[in-house]
Amino acid sequence: MPDALDRLEHIIRQRRGTDPASSYVASLFGKGRLKIAQKLGEEAVETVIAATAEPAKLTSEAADLMFHLLILLADADLSLDDVRAELARREGVSGHEEKAARPR
Repeated sequence: MPDALDRLEHIIRQRRGTDPASSYVASLFGKGRLKIAQKLGEEAVETVIAATAEPAKLTSEAADLMFHLLILLADADLSLDDVRAELARREGVSGHEEKAARPR
């Protein structure tokens, strides 16, 4: 059974290519990957600020961050399943070892 993130991912993919005037998601797709990435960065900063200065807002900011990450993934033709597979690949491997093994 799909969870809330899976359902949201599906909705985001449906909005791609729809009228930007009627959908915030479609408007971001229309602005391109650079703008989507910029918005994700803004949300990441807001999440960090909430974590350190406004803990009551952390859940809301984390949700915004994940929402915009799903948009960026969709724009890159990637999915939550791709992220899950990467996390599974890393499972049981030291973070230091995994990072050192990445291509440079």
